[in-house]
This record gives sequence, structure tokens and C-alpha cells, in this order.
Amino acid sequence: MVTPMSDAQHPLVLVDGSSYLFRAFHALPPLTNSEGQPTGAIRGVVNMLRRLRQSYPESPFAVIFDAPGKTFRSDLYPDYKAHRPPMDPDLRAQIAPLHEVIRAYGFPLIMVPEVEADDVIGTLATETAGRRPVVISTSDKDLAQLVTAQVTLVNTMTDTILDRAGVREKFGVDPEQIIDLLALTGDSVDNIPGIPKVGPKTAAKWLNQFGSLDQIMARAEEVTGKIGESLRSHLDQLPLSRTLATIKCDVVLEQGPEDLWPSAPDNAVLRDWFQRLEFKAELRALEGKGDDGAGGNRREVQGGASAREGESDLPEAKPGRYEIILDEATLARWIKRLEDAPCFAFDTETTSLAYMAAELVGVSFAVTAGEAAYVPFGHRYLGAPAQLSQTQVREALRPLLEDPAKPKIGQNRPAAAILWSYLVAR
Repeated sequence: MVTPMSDAQHPLVLVDGSSYLFRAFHALPPLTNSEGQPTGAIRGVVNMLRRLRQSYPESPFAVIFDAPGKTFRSDLYPDYKAHRPPMDPDLRAQIAPLHEVIRAYGFPLIMVPEVEADDVIGTLATETAGRRPVVISTSDKDLAQLVTAQVTLVNTMTDTILDRAGVREKFGVDPEQIIDLLALTGDSVDNIPGIPKVGPKTAAKWLNQFGSLDQIMARAEEVTGKIGESLRSHLDQLPLSRTLATIKCDVVLEQGPEDLWPSAPDNAVLRDWFQRLEFKAELRALEGKGDDGAGGNRREVQGGASAREGESDLPEAKPGRYEIILDEATLARWIKRLEDAPCFAFDTETTSLAYMAAELVGVSFAVTAGEAAYVPFGHRYLGAPAQLSQTQVREALRPLLEDPAKPKIGQNRPAAAILWSYLVAR
């Protein structure tokens, strides 16, 4: 379905399907149906897509995957990605079914031979420039080089946004310098050679001092010490590293931005796939009977109960040793209590039991059997109290949660997976 791009307030949404597929497979506990078919990565990506579409219901929307086979970068550098192990068979088995489910939802799905998903995304974002904003949904840091005043990165799994200021805060450089930073640091996953001993902080320091990779190369003699020697002895590989790290933004595509409007879902095909994959929650959502997996009006909880819109779903604060934290002073007092405790228990409250689709709405912790607190930061219902922001809570808890010497008790593996994703991605 092609619709004229007249309503420029709705951004073009480009989903990096490959990055989410790998992230879902490696970050979450494995799931299978009763026949042993792996399904966890499919479930995670599908729920993420549904949630994302609900955030941008009137936008052009496409999902981009890497095509099988080598790319032009392998021709430039035969060792590109050469160190990657063969794809796990359980991951490979989920790719084709996932593609079919995405098509059944009506989402345009794009794969272009000899280039990567990043290149397709970069081309579509560049072609859209000036006509409407672009939202790129990804967990891949390399795409930060595409950020402009009109292009924003959104990590739907961790609910984080990177605009120009966010790129500067996260990487220490501007989006225009990301390629140079990647050339200097290299990439062990893609086997892009960088400068040995140069990490992101050193690379950012040099780029802020000298301005660009070209200037760093021209003034390499000014860099002292062992790190300077390493730079000078590897200058010859920097141009290649920069080329490998640069997203190609002029890929010839059969579909342009104006063609990327979703069609109506094929519910019969979706129902068939969800039955085969044994996605009961997705089947209920398809029939309008359950959690929509995207922060809708019903929230899955243990035991099959649900909280309906308009009802208070904050845990009841009982007198004495249980407390709901709604302000910075109370949070600071509890942080001190956790610091002083020999260990503490930590858990997350989410909008769904579907891990990849779940949004964090609060966290809880306990120091004894009868002394605990809950910190809401994402409860949105009629009459909900004012709450601290997720950023405030995250930054207050970060030192404790990242301290390997501080004993912590998690409720279960899914909770641990969500907590891991919540921390590392930030």
C-alpha cells in the first residue's frame, strides 16, 4: 500500500531487525515449543515490533535484515567478520519463521544482497532527509553515525533514545565523529582492525583534541608514550578501518521511503504461526482477549491476574517496614540502607511477562524478611502519584548493582535477564 508522504509529523520508522534478533537470542533464556523448536528470539522480536508499532501507529514502518552471503566489505577486507563463529543452529532455525510472521503483520521487510542492514537503513534515512523525521530502532552502536537533527536512534528493548546530545553524552564525540572513533578503536565482533591499546575514551580524547581522524594521522608525532608508538605503527590501516566502519548511504533500492507503509495484517497466517509456535499470549492478543504485549490496558502478572486501566496497580504499602518511594530523599535513605546491609534482594516490575516487549515500571528491594521498598517510575493510570524518573532511579542504584563485591539476590532468571539488559545497555 503506497500512501503519499504528506503528513510529515509522523517519522519514518526503520527497524534494525538483525540487531534485535541477535540480541534477543543471546540475551534471554532459550524458549522452545512442545516439539523442541526454538522460539525465544522470534517471540522477543515480534513483541518488540508490536510495541514499537503502537508507539508510531501512523508512520511508514519497515524492518531491515542482513541478507545471507558476503558483502562488499568482505571484498575490501577478506578478514571482515572472519572471526565470527558459525551461526548457532537454534538461531538460524528462527530466521525464516520470524520473516514470515513479520510479513504476516503487514510490515515491509527489506534485505539487499551484498550490503548490510545498516547500509539499507542509512540509505533510507538519507533519502528521507528534509521530508520527515526518521526514527531508527536498533541496539547497534554503529548507527550512531547516522544521527542528525532529524534522525534519532531508539533502543526499544531498553527504552533509550539517542539524539545528537545523547550521542555526545554516550560516546564523548559528535555523530559526525563516530566513524573516526570506530576506526581508531576497531571492532572485535566485525574484526575491524583498530589501533591496539586504544579504547573509546582515548579515541574520544584524541578526536576532541585534534578534531578528526585525518588530523590525528597528520599530527601523530604529538601523541606521546606507548600509546603514541602504537598509533604511529598502525597508521597505515586506519583508512581501511574507516571505510569498513562507514555506513553506505547510496544503496540502490527497489523500495523508497514513500513505499514503506504497512498493509493490513493477515490474521489467518498470524494465527497459524502463533499456534505452531505455541505463542498463547500472542494468540490472545490477536483475538483481543489478553495482554497486547505493548503496554496496553492489561498487564500480565504471576498467577494470571491482571491490572485494568484506572485501577491502582502499585503494591500496597503496609504500615511499619514496607514503603513506596516517591521522592529523592526517601530513595537516598534507602540507598544508604542497601549500602549498609550485608546483602539485598532486587526485583523488577514490568508491563508483561514477554521479556522483550516488557517495559520496566518499577523496582523493588528488600534487606530483611520484613523490610522492603518499591520504587515506581512508569505507572500511568488515573490517579497515579507523582513518581521519580527512571533515570533518577537507575543512576541512584547503578553503583550498587554494578558492584561485584556487593551480594545481591535476584528473584528468577527472567528478572535477571531484564535487569542485565536494563543496565548494560546504558
